Amino acid sequence: MTDADCLSEALKAISVSTELIEEELQPHLDTMLAALLEKKKDAAVEIAGSGILPTLAQALRSKSCLSCQVALVVAEMAREAAVREPCIEAGLVKVLVPHLSSNNQEMLLNTGRAIGRICFDSSHQQDQLVQSGVIPRLVSIIREYPENEPLVNVCLLALCNLADMDSARDALTDLDVAGILTIQLKRAPDAERRHIILEILGSLGESDESMQKCFGEGSSLVYQDVLSWLQSHNTQLQLSGALAIANFARNDSNCVKMLDLGVVPHILTLLEQHVDEGDVSVQHAGLSALRNLAIPAANKVRMLEDGVTERIKTLLRSDMPPVQFKLLGTLRMMVDGQEEAALALGRDAVLLARVMEWCEAKDHAGVRGEASRLLAALIRHSRSPEVVHAVAKADGVRHLISMATSEHVIMQNEALVALAIASAIDIESVKDPFREAELLPMLKKMLEDPVGAVEVKFSALGLICSLADSNVMKMELHSENMKESLSALTEHSSSKLASQASSILATLNDTS
Repeated sequence: MTDADCLSEALKAISVSTELIEEELQPHLDTMLAALLEKKKDAAVEIAGSGILPTLAQALRSKSCLSCQVALVVAEMAREAAVREPCIEAGLVKVLVPHLSSNNQEMLLNTGRAIGRICFDSSHQQDQLVQSGVIPRLVSIIREYPENEPLVNVCLLALCNLADMDSARDALTDLDVAGILTIQLKRAPDAERRHIILEILGSLGESDESMQKCFGEGSSLVYQDVLSWLQSHNTQLQLSGALAIANFARNDSNCVKMLDLGVVPHILTLLEQHVDEGDVSVQHAGLSALRNLAIPAANKVRMLEDGVTERIKTLLRSDMPPVQFKLLGTLRMMVDGQEEAALALGRDAVLLARVMEWCEAKDHAGVRGEASRLLAALIRHSRSPEVVHAVAKADGVRHLISMATSEHVIMQNEALVALAIASAIDIESVKDPFREAELLPMLKKMLEDPVGAVEVKFSALGLICSLADSNVMKMELHSENMKESLSALTEHSSSKLASQASSILATLNDTS
């Protein structure tokens, strides 16, 4: 009799049996298991289609001495995606879950594998598992058998698969699982295991409540471990450490506390290690952490005093767009509301030259946008003739004018405000670039745009008002027939906009 015939006979014998007699079931289970372990073609599908799944469910429900072997059969069957739904329909998941409370490690391993494979791609079943209280059991198993590598691995895989669900994150937070995970991380045998653990920890960091519990005011073991990851030589740990700091830095009090605890030098050292031929993901995550830490105004001042901007400027030589993008955003955050920082960066010819290159990045719109936004920020926050002159000399004015026509209202406003400040404090430096880039026709079109945002029109009026204070530009405003556009705006439904237009119109009429 061939192996295929043996399997068919075994399935037939089980399917016609009216009573579940363990001694009779045992050899048939052996036959099924042999076929599955030997990877016989379509064995799993044949078993699932034979109608014996309810019998297997009954064997598991009765918690007989065959339960462990039945769980192994189900686990091996469930490697095949095609049989997972039939397993669910036969109620196998429901009868397997109680076996996670077994004190038999082999039973736990087989049960964990069976449940994990059946529910791998079923969000409904995963939700049912969480509702049935499987998370505390998985954590308890890891705690009880920390050195059983296969069993720990199965539990970690299951937690990783569930951890993206809000309900699972809540359950994990209540269990203080981060400490258990960091212990497992230290004894992880390979990169794959570390990756699984770090994925779970990363998911915890995405929830405010669990993130705060992990942070523990900076005194938790988890936070101490995160600091050690930043100083590790392992790129995987460095990346996770930087991402964790960026997550912890989602609220101001955590940011201030981490600065007090001295996290910034660790991040800077990490970034410097990866400047040349380094890991892009680590640089990106490190800059994200710095940017978040710099959001509170008090932190900006302290970070500037500690020379953060000088040290991260070493990343200017990076040729990786994700790093360029994040560096520009971090520098922009550092100068926000900080006159001295904006002045220092705005005078830096090397920085400006690099920013100009990025303003023209052909293949990365994000880098182009962030480069222009940094230019605007340098002018807006320094309000310095030196910076305006330096930006104009570096040929940056045309990029600001281009930014003023962006599809993003926030960028349009930033550009228009920067141009208004520039023209108010150093019109001589910017008048020629204004002409070359045809600024006035652009402003006229902006005012006349029937679907243009009110706030953009208001910022455009602010720039026109600034230009009207210059005799040279005033004449050009007349030549462009700007009064016609302003007159139309005096009837605008926004009283604030209409009033501003009337005021500028009066200024132009007084000198016509």
